[in-house]
Amino acid sequence: MAAELGDNNPRGLHFIADLANTVQDDPGAGPAALQALVERHGGPPFTLTDADADELRRATAHLVRILATTDEDTAAGLINDLLDRYPARPTLVRLPGRPWSLHSRAPREAGLTHWLLSTAALALGLWLGERGGCAWGSCAAPDCEHWFFDTGRRTPQRYCSPRCATRVRVAAHRAQRTPAAHPAHGTPGQAAPHGPGGRP
Repeated sequence: MAAELGDNNPRGLHFIADLANTVQDDPGAGPAALQALVERHGGPPFTLTDADADELRRATAHLVRILATTDEDTAAGLINDLLDRYPARPTLVRLPGRPWSLHSRAPREAGLTHWLLSTAALALGLWLGERGGCAWGSCAAPDCEHWFFDTGRRTPQRYCSPRCATRVRVAAHRAQRTPAAHPAHGTPGQAAPHGPGGRP
């Protein structure tokens, strides 16, 4: 791996969700896929090795444990544990066209695991504190278990994307339009039962 971990690391909740989903979809995600993901989120231009990719995948498991938690006290304990083991160095950063915001800078001697978990733990801790609870979850759409962060303010988010929400809504609408079978009334095209004397 060639890059300074303390300079321009990816920040933000979308990076955490994207990383967790990538590793969940492909438990053997290789260096090229993970390197592209990091760069897509504004990270340093890593040159990851197979060993680096394995390290990132194993570190991501710690983040998934937090995302799978719905109890805020449990989540806070897991986040604090990461911050104790992988201390972050908070610093205010102003990205182009955006206001000042708090980010973390890993120590110069930090490895990939420290870099990832210190960065992610600070982001998760800030989000938990801001929202007052575990504002994240797993998509409720069938055949999709992608992680997401709930950025809504009124109703809890249930789906990872508008695409999944639309897919569920369309399926529910189709199910409502499908007539239910009524055995007592026969099936379409079948004559209704006749009463005594052959009269309906």
